[in-house]
Amino acid sequence: MGGNTGVFGPSELISELCHTNLDNPFPVWQNGTISPCLNQLLLGSLSHAVVAIISVCYISVPRLSHIVSSLPIGWGLRAASTLLLALLFIGDLVLVLELQAPDIYLDVLADGCGVLAWLVHFGAVLALLRSMYRRTRGPIVLPVVVILSIPNLVFTLTANIQENIYFGVSEPLQVVRLALTVTRAFMVLVYLLGYTFPCYRTQRDLLSCNAEDVAPLVVSELDGGLTVAEEGCSWLSRFLYLWLNPLLRQGKRGELERPCDVFQLPCRLRTKAVTLRFHQCWQNCLNQSGLERSERRDRLPRENLQENSWSEAQPVRISDSERQQDVRLLQVLHKAFGLRYYLLGMLKLVASMLAFAGPLLLSGLVGFMETEGAPLSQGVWCAVGLFASTFLAALLRNIFVYEVSKVALEARAAVISVIYSKSLKVSASALVSFNMGEVVNFMSTDTDRLVNFFNSFHEVWSLPFQFVLALFLLYLQVGVAFLGGLGVALLLVPLNKFLASRILENNKHMLVYKDARVKLMTEILFGIRVLKYYNWEEHFSQKIAEARKQELHHLKVLKYLDAVCVYTWAALPVVISILTFITYVLLGNNLTAAKVFSTLALVGMLILPLNAFPWVLNGTLEAKVSLDRIQRFLKLQDQDLTVYYSQVSPEDPLSAVQMDQASFSWKQSEESDSVSVSDGKAEDRSPPGSFYLHALNLSIKRGSLVVVVGKVGCGKSSLLAAITGELNRCGGEVYVQGREQGFGLAIQEPWIQHATVRDNILFGRGFDSMFYQAVIEACALADDLNILPDGDQTEVGENGVTLSGGQKSRLALARAVYMEKEIYLLDDPLAAVDADVAHHLMEKCILGILKDKTRILCTHRIEFVDKADVVMLMDNGMIVRTGTPNEVLSLVKAVPKDSKNNSNAKEKDGIGREEEAANELKPEAEVKMFGEEQKQMGKLSWAVYRSYWRAVGGCMAIFVLLSLFLMQASKNVSDWWLSHWISHIKDNATEMVSLSAGPLLTLTLLSPERLVLYVPVRGPKTGNESSELKFYMTVYGSLAAANMVFTAARAFLFAYGAICAATIIHKRLLSSVLKGTMTFFDTTPLGRILNRFSSDIYSVDDSLPFVLNILLANVFGLLGMLIVMSYGLPWVLLPLVPLGALYYQTQGFYRHSSRELKRLCSLTLSPVYSHFSETLSGLATVRASGHTARFEEENEKRLEQNQRCLFNSNAAMQWLDIRLQMIGVTVVTGISLIAVIQHQIKSIDPGLVGLSLSYALSITNLLSGLIFSFAQTEMQLVSIERTEEYSTNIPQEPEQANTEVNDLWPEQGRVEFIGAVLAYRPGLPNALDGVNLEVLPGERVGIVGRTGSGKSSLFLALFRMVELNQGQILLDGVDISSVRLSHLRSKLAIIPQDPFLFSSSVRENLDPHGRHPDYQLLDALKQCHLEDVVHRIGGLDSEVGERGKSLSVGQRQLMCLARALLTDANILCIDEATASVDQKTDLLLQKTIKEKFKDKTVLTIAHRLNTIMDSDKVLVMHAGKVVEFDSPAALCQREDSIFQKLLRGREDFSAKNVV
Repeated sequence: MGGNTGVFGPSELISELCHTNLDNPFPVWQNGTISPCLNQLLLGSLSHAVVAIISVCYISVPRLSHIVSSLPIGWGLRAASTLLLALLFIGDLVLVLELQAPDIYLDVLADGCGVLAWLVHFGAVLALLRSMYRRTRGPIVLPVVVILSIPNLVFTLTANIQENIYFGVSEPLQVVRLALTVTRAFMVLVYLLGYTFPCYRTQRDLLSCNAEDVAPLVVSELDGGLTVAEEGCSWLSRFLYLWLNPLLRQGKRGELERPCDVFQLPCRLRTKAVTLRFHQCWQNCLNQSGLERSERRDRLPRENLQENSWSEAQPVRISDSERQQDVRLLQVLHKAFGLRYYLLGMLKLVASMLAFAGPLLLSGLVGFMETEGAPLSQGVWCAVGLFASTFLAALLRNIFVYEVSKVALEARAAVISVIYSKSLKVSASALVSFNMGEVVNFMSTDTDRLVNFFNSFHEVWSLPFQFVLALFLLYLQVGVAFLGGLGVALLLVPLNKFLASRILENNKHMLVYKDARVKLMTEILFGIRVLKYYNWEEHFSQKIAEARKQELHHLKVLKYLDAVCVYTWAALPVVISILTFITYVLLGNNLTAAKVFSTLALVGMLILPLNAFPWVLNGTLEAKVSLDRIQRFLKLQDQDLTVYYSQVSPEDPLSAVQMDQASFSWKQSEESDSVSVSDGKAEDRSPPGSFYLHALNLSIKRGSLVVVVGKVGCGKSSLLAAITGELNRCGGEVYVQGREQGFGLAIQEPWIQHATVRDNILFGRGFDSMFYQAVIEACALADDLNILPDGDQTEVGENGVTLSGGQKSRLALARAVYMEKEIYLLDDPLAAVDADVAHHLMEKCILGILKDKTRILCTHRIEFVDKADVVMLMDNGMIVRTGTPNEVLSLVKAVPKDSKNNSNAKEKDGIGREEEAANELKPEAEVKMFGEEQKQMGKLSWAVYRSYWRAVGGCMAIFVLLSLFLMQASKNVSDWWLSHWISHIKDNATEMVSLSAGPLLTLTLLSPERLVLYVPVRGPKTGNESSELKFYMTVYGSLAAANMVFTAARAFLFAYGAICAATIIHKRLLSSVLKGTMTFFDTTPLGRILNRFSSDIYSVDDSLPFVLNILLANVFGLLGMLIVMSYGLPWVLLPLVPLGALYYQTQGFYRHSSRELKRLCSLTLSPVYSHFSETLSGLATVRASGHTARFEEENEKRLEQNQRCLFNSNAAMQWLDIRLQMIGVTVVTGISLIAVIQHQIKSIDPGLVGLSLSYALSITNLLSGLIFSFAQTEMQLVSIERTEEYSTNIPQEPEQANTEVNDLWPEQGRVEFIGAVLAYRPGLPNALDGVNLEVLPGERVGIVGRTGSGKSSLFLALFRMVELNQGQILLDGVDISSVRLSHLRSKLAIIPQDPFLFSSSVRENLDPHGRHPDYQLLDALKQCHLEDVVHRIGGLDSEVGERGKSLSVGQRQLMCLARALLTDANILCIDEATASVDQKTDLLLQKTIKEKFKDKTVLTIAHRLNTIMDSDKVLVMHAGKVVEFDSPAALCQREDSIFQKLLRGREDFSAKNVV
């Protein structure tokens, strides 16, 4: 069996299948009719395959949710006949297996295809029945493809009749086969008759054409007037994505500018539909786990469950918690998307198997070329087979990827929605365990990683399957010689396991540091104003740099581990082929071209599973980590208000709020999640270190005004939180009447949405003009709206950043009032406003528009307490006294004057997450500057590529490219050397040896004879032959070794370059942003900046290097391939030139739209995250007001926009892919046909043809890989473009210093304003309008004036937060504009209006640079009455929580005062720093300030006029001008003094009063 007889090619395959002669394996005509082979293979199997493929396209057609009409007759006939046809084919298959005819394989193949085709077609008919096609006769393509199968039926029937005439009744099974064939013909006729029937049954059905989709007869136009993607398109349009062409043309013309320009999502993918379906699956899983748990619980003794009263509901709570924890996200994803997703795996399986037909057919083609005088038909059939297998594999692969991307998109919508929904329901005490940055990361990074797993799951099983199949086919080619290469591959398994565990570990650590960095960056951006006031940029820049350094350390390890992975798997195919060939030759065999190049092609097919598997494994491990993180969040205890509130109404029907021995905590008890307590000893259940409200008893009548007073940190805000259900109830009972309607809540730190003033007030309610105006008037907002350029249509910055403290407070109050609730909870809304505005709010709002409502007001302003019906005095988390104003006020005033705030409590202020310290008034007129984020248009500029090149380093980049070139060159040269070796062997006519090739079954089964290696007996080799063999093997081995070295160099150099770039880009971005002007931060939403530091930096760190690596490898790979193919078959250049032009045009057409779609994806993603951050910040307000459903809808709307862009982007990728695949198919077919033609004219080298064809087989993947990696690289480079924009284009604070001053400056503290004019931006009115002012050294000046008068603008100008337009400010005679900015700010001290603390220790908040010893810090705290509070929370090194949430607002203001006490500045600015402090503490603090800053210049903005009565001078501001400036005594004596009017609490003065 030596020689060439063992070659097993396509001819042998067809001959075995059809049971025909080897000389004529595929006869067309036989016995006067077409041959059974042609009939069953082409007319039967192929036509049924077409039926199956076309039918698959309609299985996923969008379903109608509601069908009211009856089943049309035509559709009924088609469904029944289709199912029967499938059953008839199954019956025929059984008979074929029973008869065991010679051509059994042919009949099995034909019947198998028939069964598959009609079953799939049956599924398609059922799907169409539930779709919009129900009212029509269905797609025209379906009857056409069914008609294609009729010729096969006719010829089969004829053949069966002839056989029955020949055999007669002696073969009853043949008669049964004939009967089945006749029945099949009848069923096809019935199927086609179904099309003649009408598609409705009754007149009512005809009229109810819209009833099925419950749609209006006149359909409103969709956004942007664009159609729904895929809707109503033909099968050809679905295959080739022709429906996408209009969108791509728009992109080419540059018209894809807004999210509404892209197509609508198909109905099935709409976010609302997906979340509804997912929620139903979640409920099913929840009910299932509940049933299992109840079955287990039924086995427990009954008595244990009957001891609690109904109101305490302990068993229910535990049961609900356990059920929640039983439901796993993976389980619900499986239930919602599993079946469809797993079925798509069948497409993957078929495509993978078809891909392996290529090497086998290649073997046949090269064998044909090596054989002199081989029949032409053999070569033609090989070429046709190559075309068919590559075409079908490409088509199925494309459909698979597209359908999987749709499932992944659905999963993404579901996971993001469930995280958002959970964050709205989770209890405040449980949410404390996560910071905001982490929760936002769940929605961004973790969800992306989880969704990416959908793309890689099918690879997890298909890659090993492909690997095993490739090895089996290798065995068929080279026998046991393949074990040499396999041994090396197996040695890499433990290495791979080790690398995977290290990658997973480092990935976890890197995520922790990434979270820490993003969290710190979020805080810095929230507190950027404080940072600049205190000149702390350098310190916090170092903190970020430290976190980044740790993150980069783990990233570096990750990149090097990835480099080891890339190196080992990239070098492995070369090693496998070398060891395989060397082993094969050493076993005594000679290489042939057919064997070498089919083996090379198979080894090439090993590259995909080997290269991809580490990434798939890595992606799987990342997804597991992210899934666990999200699961941990979803397991948190939900806020259960039915358990929290008592369901039993109190005896007094007029009670609106009632508490009976109620105890609350901010933290969950360790023992259980809020288990009810029936006895009064609730104190014992207080979690350690948490603020606690003790046994509260109160009853509030409907319509009454209850004022809550008490010193800082006594628990006032916590009481309101307890009423709204934000706390953890540890005992007692709470009853709130009509709590389902929600509360009107105005929290201490106002939460303002990034929207217009009107939208903030309406808060989702309808606009009622009269009531709206009444609310504006009652909340004293009329004057403020007149000042704003667009009135109530002026857009407010994120967290109200463009408003003053007083304006934010009144806007939040107006929002609460407009809600028209029955119960109002007002947490010190009078703190941030001046005396006359406070009086107005009390009279017109609290006692006016809200007079019939139940109001609970917490305040430090005891001058308004006498208006209350009931006053409650709180201290240390307890209600000390409840009574009339006279009874309680006497207690408040009786407290000794020297008492300190020894509250050892932590009051949770603001009832939720804190808002940004937005600090001063900006704007007397604020333009609508918060537009949508700008999207760059057109192609990426060269500056973007240049900036990344510079970040990597010029020399490093050149070395990377050089190593890539050498790696590719060594690979191509080693392949060429192999073909040269074979040609040399052939030319020398050395005897060729190959393994035996058995019949067809040896392809599918390992027959025993296959294990024997036949080596002919030959004489000993001559020395010349032996040395020649050694020479060829040595050169081949050396080339392979060089390739391995260059591969290693490329992997590690690239990893190093990526780390360099990541380091430099982040450093530049951070430096630029921290030096940005305050105007930039005021006009840029925080989410937009944060996006650069999170997702864009993640792209630079990880995604960009990954895709760039692939792109460069593809570019060099394609160049090498084209050179080798052109050298081997010069004629191939003929089709390559037009195909190259087509390729260039196609990718250009795609890239324009792809780039714009990616930018739109980025643009629509920011609003999703910023809305989520905003929701988390205002969670308490959203929940208390009962607006959670509206916020979920808003999230759905924003997510839908983003999903639309993503879907269109994915579809565009598949549009390109199918075209590139077809180009690849054309190249393969073209080369094979050229080879056949050249063989006929005897001018061919089989070695070079084999090499060219083995390369051409992978050209499809390489072409599509090249353009995708290029497009992906461009998409990722958008992140470089965005970071570069913020690194170079944002306005920077001036750093130059014209005047050098000594370290003691300003020694005296003299402040002079000379003609100071300040406007925040061009076109806005002047905030300071010609201010002339001189403050003498050591003077204490109080500054007063209405909101918007320019008080805070004085401080902004003094600290150069905004540069003056005209005039100058002198400190000790030195113009501050000529002094270095950092030096200026370090010499001034400020206590800002909105206190801001960083989530670090008390020590770091007071003294971040570590310049003061502990005793000084403790002394400062003591003077600010914070010593006891700090001692309680754990001393100087204890954490103050995220943005200081461990302290109340008042305590935070005291902490900011302590900061000021530690500075040795000669000028101190105080911006209403004690607004949230009770009056007794305030008096003590004023005394402290007076003593500590005795000889210093002190400027104080005050709303409480009594705090500035002992000032040396009072400055009255109005409309940016100085109106009055004199001593308080002098101003009080003047009759026309505005200060005197303010003092008497008269009405607001207007501009006409100003002289």
